[in-house]
Amino acid sequence: MSIFNLSNAIIGSGILGLAYAMANTGIILFVVLLIFIAILSAYSIHLLLKSAGVVGIRAYEQLGYRAFGQPGKILAACTITLQSIGAMSSYLFIVKIELPRVIQGLVELPDNSTPWFVDGRYLIIIVSVLVIFPLTLMKQLGYLGYTSGFSLSCMVFFLISVIYKKFVISYPVEEEHSYNETLLQSTANKSIYNSTDDMFEAKLLTITPQTGFAIPIMAFAFVCHPEVLPIYTELKNPSKKRMQKVANISISAMFIMYLLTAIFGYLTFYGNVKAELLEMYSKKDTLMLCVRLAVLLAVTLTVPVVLFPIRRAVLQLLFPDKPFSWYRHISIAVCLLVFVNILVIFVPNIRDIFGFIGATSAPSLIFILPGIFYIRIVPEEQVPLKSRPKIKAIAFVALGFIVMIVSIMFILIEWITGRKASGGH
Repeated sequence: MSIFNLSNAIIGSGILGLAYAMANTGIILFVVLLIFIAILSAYSIHLLLKSAGVVGIRAYEQLGYRAFGQPGKILAACTITLQSIGAMSSYLFIVKIELPRVIQGLVELPDNSTPWFVDGRYLIIIVSVLVIFPLTLMKQLGYLGYTSGFSLSCMVFFLISVIYKKFVISYPVEEEHSYNETLLQSTANKSIYNSTDDMFEAKLLTITPQTGFAIPIMAFAFVCHPEVLPIYTELKNPSKKRMQKVANISISAMFIMYLLTAIFGYLTFYGNVKAELLEMYSKKDTLMLCVRLAVLLAVTLTVPVVLFPIRRAVLQLLFPDKPFSWYRHISIAVCLLVFVNILVIFVPNIRDIFGFIGATSAPSLIFILPGIFYIRIVPEEQVPLKSRPKIKAIAFVALGFIVMIVSIMFILIEWITGRKASGGH
């Protein structure tokens, strides 16, 4: 159950953006970056568990307090909240996009007819009230292990379907499928390559204005650190070795899923692939209709898992010494769901969520905070500052800042050039 929960915390909406990331880096650079981030993610969990083991604390915010006092606690809580709200937003954004398509595929609608039940804005509110909110009332994260297992099986089905579609779709197509519009728009914009012919060739290495989104998307896809300590707490016979094993298995399994999804998604649509892979497939395709439904179930069942760390962070900040209260437990869940629903209704593009969260909170949670906690919390008598583990931790933190700065710079450049291009039209 712990592996299911942690794997479910890792996988999610990020998997839908990886083919887009590969289209803007090339296959070789993408694979190198994915391996790099997966290894560093596992190492950061090692640092996190080492720090927790030294002080006997299994709450991320309390580690921040132990390292830097109240400012450290606030920083950790705010970072977790930002990351988790971004993750919840991306999941509900998928519901907003894909659920109307599923309904349109199941129900014959008159031309130019858009009834309320195919409006994503209304649908995310309905899903939040009827499905997500009841699951957020669970008192412990471990109870969601069963839904996490089901969610993972849905994502495996998605992966198998993406691989299968690579061998049955001839792209570009001349049929009346929904992705014809995407093809025409991408060809007109030529946003990834310089010639139309290049849009249908696999690139081993490429740099584009959108390359800056690749690292944030990958970092976003591997963030599970807010859930690590709560899962560690509920692990049967908890030990650092057992929890590290849970983390290594989860990260390895998700790495394989990510790599296969990115490769086969990219090799199906090449340079035309969108930031949300499912948008490329026809709404009339029965198999992909089932896949859309499976992905919707997966991301919907993941939202309560992601909400737990935010609620814990809020409780640690506002009510650190208060006993458990159902009133606070429910009220925080309601406030978070309302806020995220409002955010998703007004955010125009899922890529903006991947980019912003992946460039800011993801490097903080994967690189910077675990490294700083380890340096500050583990005493010098036990591990001297000039010892190899602490030097590695310092380098790890520096790497995190470099990743954050480079990602933000690339995103700002792409945003500025994008605005200039739209202004030119």
